[in-house]
Amino acid sequence: MPRNNQDRLTGKKKPEDEGSPPQSINPLLQFVTPTEFVELPTKGKFYPKDHPLHGVDTVEIKYMTAKETDLLTSKTLLKKGIAVDRMLQSILVDQSIKVKNLFVGDKNALMMAARVSGFGNLYNGSVTCRNCGGVTEETFDLSEVNVREAPEDAEYKDEGTFVISLPQTQVTAECRLLTGDDEQKLASRTEKKKKLNLPETGLTDQLKEVIVSVNDITERSMVEEFVDVMPALDANHLRNEYDKMRPDVDLSYTFECSACEAENNVSIPFSTNFFWPDR
Repeated sequence: MPRNNQDRLTGKKKPEDEGSPPQSINPLLQFVTPTEFVELPTKGKFYPKDHPLHGVDTVEIKYMTAKETDLLTSKTLLKKGIAVDRMLQSILVDQSIKVKNLFVGDKNALMMAARVSGFGNLYNGSVTCRNCGGVTEETFDLSEVNVREAPEDAEYKDEGTFVISLPQTQVTAECRLLTGDDEQKLASRTEKKKKLNLPETGLTDQLKEVIVSVNDITERSMVEEFVDVMPALDANHLRNEYDKMRPDVDLSYTFECSACEAENNVSIPFSTNFFWPDR
């Protein structure tokens, strides 16, 4: 039996004491906050056995309320870069699932579903022509965004890892999918290097996070030393194969430049108005 919002706020009712006045019920809280099930691009295949999403292909989320919009506009949370994560955590029905531990593709799927249910499916954004550099305003229909699953013949281990063979060095690299927490740490590391005027090593840092072992060697110092001297051919091959294996929402978009009429294939951009379409 569905609970109304008064029940959600007060919890299970206790027997009233004799002589105590009856509790008043707010008639404005008789509706039930809608929920929906979101398809996970990973289908739960890449989560370890002890993870609540192991083998689970959908997640139930609540529609956003005014409470979640407060989270999205919190200056403190925005400064820390965790406003969206806090919002997503708030709308998850199963609170044993932690947003920071979600794989990036699954997190993107939840973010897309939350945006559509909260603010509608149409999203206005700017895209740049790769031919002439002209900027074109486009309206994206987020309801048409599809899920990109891992290949059907993909082989993965019980730990959720998969193996990629490198063509030049002839070694095998065991890889894992990155979580949202991993990506935030990588972004923070890159930002720190910029402030210190250190060389940017974003691609190398990402490979070091992705690769679990090389030829079954798991010693981190050895793996990282290998990545530092990995031939460009192998590094490019690994990134391409990783992208094929990585389940996600398909954000690819084709548009014609209004200035030079060149056809462009880009990704739908996430700008500041993604969750604030009226601003």
